[in-house]
Parts: sequence; structure tokens; C-alpha cells
Amino acid sequence: MRRKEELQGYLFLSPWLIGFVCLTAGPMLFSLYGSFTNYDVTSKMDFIGLDNYIRMFTNDDLFWISLWNTIYYVLFSVPLTTVGAIVLALLLNQGVPGMRLYRTIFYLPAVLSGVGVYLLWMQLLAPSTGLVNHFLGLFGIEGPAWLTDPAWTKNALIFMKMWSVGGSMLLYLASLQGVPKSLYEAAEIDGANAIQRFFHITLPMITPVIFFDIVTSLIYGFQIFQEAYVMSDNGDGGPVNSLLFYNLHMWNKAFEVFDMGYAMALSWVLFVVVLILTLINLKLAPRWVHYEGGDES
Repeated sequence: MRRKEELQGYLFLSPWLIGFVCLTAGPMLFSLYGSFTNYDVTSKMDFIGLDNYIRMFTNDDLFWISLWNTIYYVLFSVPLTTVGAIVLALLLNQGVPGMRLYRTIFYLPAVLSGVGVYLLWMQLLAPSTGLVNHFLGLFGIEGPAWLTDPAWTKNALIFMKMWSVGGSMLLYLASLQGVPKSLYEAAEIDGANAIQRFFHITLPMITPVIFFDIVTSLIYGFQIFQEAYVMSDNGDGGPVNSLLFYNLHMWNKAFEVFDMGYAMALSWVLFVVVLILTLINLKLAPRWVHYEGGDES
């Protein structure tokens, strides 16, 4: 009977196991081997050892440029979107008439994605005709050339990212509504003001969601690709490589010049970088993430 139950369990798991082996584990192992070859998609796949990795760190200036652009984007977009989502959730957690409508409005950008959104933002950020610079002009501020000035291109994408914090906002809103009201009542009796209640009750109680949001935003931030591909000059990361993010550089190597072996090596370096940062976050989490049951492990 026990063996029959085990067989039934594996039978139910088999669709996932087959998908994992064929669509995830298999391609990952192939790319790992391919990173040590000169694979060009069509004819060559000769083993060349560490040549791709040596070339990456010593003879590819665009590797360092793309890595820096990606790190810059992550360093600013992750904290800003996290804080923005928390503030928005706090505002939308108030008992104001019509709040459901407001929540829906602020969440809508999170479900909009794809090329259409990027084309829309290209119009909004146009230097002379865009609504963003027109709005700044109302206050006497001369708006920059968001997508053509190398000093502003990455900031433009970070600004655009702030527009779609509705997904994270929804997580924080659910977390805020799960904070026991008895804690606030006890704090009020002790004379704690709104700011003290926020920092000593609200913020600690939502740290598990903050941790989840930071980890996932970090991973997605390093995978930025579509925005730069659509909004840069001819999809090459211009102007002056200011939008040449890591994944875009990897895409160009793989599908523009068919240097697939080198692109696979790039992908594994990115995997290691993201893995290390995730492990660091997991290691530091017990110091600041607080769970309702008191278990911080």
C-alpha cells in the first residue's frame, strides 16, 4: 500500500518533473557546457576551456559597461520602488470613501506591460513634446532629454519603473491589513504617536514582505532587457551605451553576432552574481526581518 501511494505521488509529480528536466535543468546544463565552447548556433561547438571567461574579464569593455549600467539601475530602482510601494500602500490603507477605486487605479499600471507601454513612455519623455517636460515647464523647470542624453537615460527608466509599483503595493497593502489592531491600541494607550507606531509596530510587522520584495526586485532588476531593447537607439543600448544593460549585451552577443558560447558564459556570470547577492540577503535577513511568531530563522 505504501509503495502504491508513493507511485501515485510520483505520477502526479511527473508533469512538473518532466517539465523541469526538459525545460529548465536540461537547458541549464547545456548552457553550462556551452559556456566552455565556441558554439555559434550553426556549425561550431569546440571545447575551448575558460577562454570565454578570460575574454569577458580582460578583453570586453562592453561587459564592464553593461554590468555597471545594470548595477546602477538596481541600486536606485530597488530602494525607490520599495519605499514608493510602502508609502502608496499606507495611503491606500486609509478608510476613505472610494478607496477601492483608488486602489484599482494605482494597481492598473502593474498589469500593463509590453512594447505598447514602452512606446507610450517614449512619447511621454520626449524632450519637446512629452507631457513630463511640459509638466516640469509649468514650474519653470527645463526638462532634460530623457532618452537621448546619456546622463539621464538610466534615470528615465528608473522613473518609469516607479510608475508600476502597484504590484508590490498590493502585497504591502495585504500585509498592513494583517497587522493586529490590538498592537496599535496598546501603543496608543502607552502614548505612542503615529510616527512611533509606524516605526515600532507597522514597519517590523511588514518586514517579511519587504524582504520578499527586495529579493525578487533584485533578481528582476538584474534581468532588465525589454525596456532598453525597445527604448534605446536601434536596440543597441545607445546613446553611448548608456542603456546597454547586461542582458541586452548578452542578447547582442547571442543573436546579433551568434557568439552563443560567449553569451552562455555571460549568463552564468550573471547567475553567480544574483545568487551571491540573494545568499547575502538571506544571511542578513535574521537581523532585521521579524515574524509574528517570533521565529527569525
